[in-house]
Formats: sequence, structure tokens, C-alpha cells
Amino acid sequence: MSKKVIVLNGSPRKNFNTAKMLKEAQRGAESAGAEVEYYNLYDYNFKGCMSCFACQRKGSITEGVCAIRDDIKPILEKCINADAIIIGTPVYFSYPTGIFRSFLERLLFANHTYMVDKENGGLKRRLNRVIPTGLIFTMNCPEELAKNINYMTILGENVKSCNHIMGYAEGLYSYDTKQFVDFSKYNCDLFDEAHKIEVQQTQFPKDLENAFKLGKKLTEMEF
Repeated sequence: MSKKVIVLNGSPRKNFNTAKMLKEAQRGAESAGAEVEYYNLYDYNFKGCMSCFACQRKGSITEGVCAIRDDIKPILEKCINADAIIIGTPVYFSYPTGIFRSFLERLLFANHTYMVDKENGGLKRRLNRVIPTGLIFTMNCPEELAKNINYMTILGENVKSCNHIMGYAEGLYSYDTKQFVDFSKYNCDLFDEAHKIEVQQTQFPKDLENAFKLGKKLTEMEF
């Protein structure tokens, strides 16, 4: 039986940098024999966690799926039953998109516990299996600057949370991306168009290759 992989685009753009990375990750998963479902999160009407705590109540029957009934609930159910999940987002003002965060809140909190793991320390995991999760971040910020302004810490917290709750997670970062097709149409003298084009032609193909490898790796992982 082929593995099930869910790919989620947390960018408002369906065919630009983040989407291209995710589609390569999808190809990588498919190369390893996975059946992949791809979703654009901006197509769905939903909010983040509403703090209803239905998932944390004693005797809860939510079984790892947020209790709120809205557009995203069926996709959350698919994620909990998947063999791997890959989520991508651009970085806006140092953070992932709001919809990316809203989705993570809904996915993670329903599988989070406030129970102490007395044997291993920390908090108990609700999930009884590992769902390998990949988080792809794209940004127009150069790598050196991203590190200097603590992007690795800020973005890494999303990876850290997924690693604890889903059992395994890793992040993939694409820096210095080209955000406009035609720079002449926009007020943006901050960026050197020639440099952005060069990075798009030389580095971005390597980023796409790494996305392909990530999709393949997560699909092939066994726990």
C-alpha cells in the first residue's frame, strides 16, 4: 500500500517560490511511491485555535482532530492519518503567514497535552506514532542577514513544536528569493534586480532540488 503524504501551501500565491518548492517536494514524495494530496490553504475559510479546549477535556473523543467544524477540518483529519506532512510558507515581517500559523495551531494543539511524561520527562505525546513533518520557508532576505536577525530562532520554533508533537520535523529554508516577475512595475529600490535574477538562476534550482530530496526522505522514513 502506498504511503499518504499531505502537502500544504501557506502562501497566497499558488505558483511562485513557496509553491514551486512544495511541488518539488511533492515530486520527491511521488518518486518514493507516495500518493500525494496538495492543498492551497488560502482556498479555505478557517481561523486559528479558538481555545475551546475540547481536545484537552477528560474523556475527549476528538482523537487528535480539532473539534471546530469548518473548511479545514477534513484536511486536519487527512493530516492525522497521513504518513508524512509538508507545509510551506513565505516569511512576512520575520514570521510565517498568518494562515500557516492558524493551520499549525489547529493541527498541533489538538495533538498537544498538558500531561507530564514521568518516564521520559517533558510532556506526553498524544499521537501514538510519528508523522514526519517538513516545513519549507521562503524569504527575500539573504541567508547571512536572516541569521543575524534571528530568523533561525523565530522560524525554528515552528519546527521545534512540530518535532515534539508530530514526532519528527525538519525545516528547509530558501533565501534571497525573487519576489516580483517584473521589478519595473513596483516601488522597490531596496533590491538589486540583477542580483535577484542571478540568485533565481543559480541558487533557487538547488533549493528546489533540496525540496525534492525532503519530500522523498520524509516519505521513505520508517519509525
